[in-house]
This record gives sequence, structure tokens and C-alpha cells, in this order.
Amino acid sequence: MLPFTYALRNLFRDPARMLQTVGGSAIVVLLLIAAVALNQGMDSVLSASGSPRNAILLGKGSEESIERSEVSYDAESSAATDISGIETKLGISAVSGEIIYQAPIRTDSGNEEAAILRGVLENSLLVHDSVRLLDGHFPGSGEVMVGHLAHRKLGVNAAELEVGKRLYFEEDEFIISGIFTAPGTVLESEIWFDRNDLSSLTQRDSLSAIIIRMDDTKMDAVELFTFRRNDLELAAIREDKYYKKLSIFYEPIKLMTWVTAALVAAGALFGGLNTLYAAFSARIKEMATLQAIGYSRGALLISLIQESLLATLTGTLLAFLLAYFLLDGLTVPFSVGTFKLSLSPLVITIGLLTGITLGLIGTLPPAARCLIPSLPKALRSF
Repeated sequence: MLPFTYALRNLFRDPARMLQTVGGSAIVVLLLIAAVALNQGMDSVLSASGSPRNAILLGKGSEESIERSEVSYDAESSAATDISGIETKLGISAVSGEIIYQAPIRTDSGNEEAAILRGVLENSLLVHDSVRLLDGHFPGSGEVMVGHLAHRKLGVNAAELEVGKRLYFEEDEFIISGIFTAPGTVLESEIWFDRNDLSSLTQRDSLSAIIIRMDDTKMDAVELFTFRRNDLELAAIREDKYYKKLSIFYEPIKLMTWVTAALVAAGALFGGLNTLYAAFSARIKEMATLQAIGYSRGALLISLIQESLLATLTGTLLAFLLAYFLLDGLTVPFSVGTFKLSLSPLVITIGLLTGITLGLIGTLPPAARCLIPSLPKALRSF
């Protein structure tokens, strides 16, 4: 076997080639880390947003979009009294009729961006059990309560959404009464209005949905209610299944992310192959000389792989450093909320495997061209 120092010395023989290999592998690994973190972050926030114990009553035909749904106000009281197995707290049934609406919201700085608005009453806290009030109080008339990531959705600093600040919906002004958190869910980027206010502002005479928290995960009683009350034209779906369907809706975006990463990775890989072909072809005579003094082709191949792995794993380390400072904890807004990018064990494993794969696959074709020629032919080269 050739000493490891031989591969290390050869790596620094051509600094420009080394920097190109390190930089190319760093770009590929960073892109794949970003793609995996993006997909994992979106999947995790959507899967965490729905509870298997919550049922959503929607208008028939609107099972795939809660924003398009229309449910009569009468259905809320009917559901609370007719459905068995509803969880109760302090004698209050966990039933919440809500209005979900997407519209532009303006801050004091004049910045205006679309956000998810949710019109609620206080009993909404009985069904959204992950919500915790960080500061202030539940909104009353003329007030709103904002998720602690809502500033990312609106593209402003968190200081603009502190308690006491103002938000504007069209020409109406609202005071921020509180800030809430709902870890890992889309609720964290929403803005909650008093239901009567939002109903008046949007000129709605119906709810978007009724959310019901059951004692267990069985939805038989809820489905039976929808069949029995055909006059209300309702459809029932478990909340976790609703968000799972929503995740499927975003599959094209995830696929586009993978395709983009794959195209850039392919470009970097072929560029690296060209670089290695050029570098190794100039060393055919050197490899032949080493064979002549007793080193086997296998030993030379291992040395070339070591040389390539040193470069690609250095690039992988650089990619991890960039990902840690640029991507880890970054909040990404999308249409129904926000999610955070995280360097999870899966992301780190895929990044490391990518670096190793680049080092192996990128080395084998040019190394074969360098080592396959017969010894006499290789010694006569150049």
C-alpha cells in the first residue's frame, strides 16, 4: 500500500484543481442538505399541525381546502349537542367554529403581505391544545393575537408585531393584544381575530369549518352526524388526515426542489469528472512507474480514491459549516404557514453519504483510464 502522505501530497500538487474539487463538492452537498431540510421541514410542520383526536366539519366539496369551505352557524350548536364523545373541559364542549381567510395585512411600517387570518372565539383554545400564550391576552373586538412566527410570514422584524403595536386589514386598524406559540405547527404564523370582527370584515354569513376535539381517535360519531344532518351539507375529516392531504398538494414543489438540486449536482459532478480526467491523464506515466517498482493497480486505485475523498470530504465539511450558519434554524414561509430548516440526523447522514459517493464515483472512471493501459504502453506515454 502507498503511504497516506502520498495522497495528501498529491492533493496539494495542483492548488487550483484542489479548490475546484472542494468547491464543487461543497456546492453539491449544500444543495442536497438544503433540499432534504426543506422537504423534511415542510412535512414535519404539516404532520404536526393536525391532531388525530380533532375532527373538522367542512362544507361538502371543500374537503381539500378549508379556506373555500362554507358551514352555517347553526351547524356549530347542532354539532355540540348531537355528537357524542366530544371532550369537555370545565363543562364546556371542545367545539370551535372558525373562519379561515387569507388576505393582505399591513404593518405600521407600510409593509403589506398576505397572511392566514383565523376568526376565533375563546373556546378555540379547547381544540388547539398546542397553543400557548406568550404575552398579552386573547383578542377581543378590535384586537388580534399573532403567532410568534407571523413576522416571518409578513416579512418584517419581530419588533413590529409586539403587544400594543397595530396591524391594518384594508382600512381597519387592530391592536395586537397577545403573542402565542404552537410549536412546530402552521398556527404559529397565523393572525387570530375575534370571530365577529373577521366575519364583519369579510362580509361572511358562514363559518369556514367547525373543529371538534373528541375523547378518542374514533370519528364514527362525527361521520354519523354528517349523514344524519344532510340538510347542513357537511363532510367530516380527521385533522391529521386533512394536513396529510395538504402535504400531498405540495409534492410538485418538493419535486421541483429535488430536480433543481439534481441538475446542479449533475453539473458539478461532470465538471469534477473533467477535472479528474485531466489531472489523472497527466499521471499515467507516474502510475506506470509505481507499478514497475512493485505497487499493484489495487494499491494505486486506493491511493487515488483517498486523494479524491480528502477533497470531497473537505468540501462536505465546508458545506456543513455553511449550512450550520446559513440554513440551520432558518424560517421559511409558504402559503399556509412557515417552517424551520433543521440539520437533523437524517440531513447530516445524507450530506455525509453524498460527500463519500462523490469521492468514489468521481474517482473510478478517470482512475480506470489511468490504470487500465498495459505497463509498457503506459511507460511509453508522453
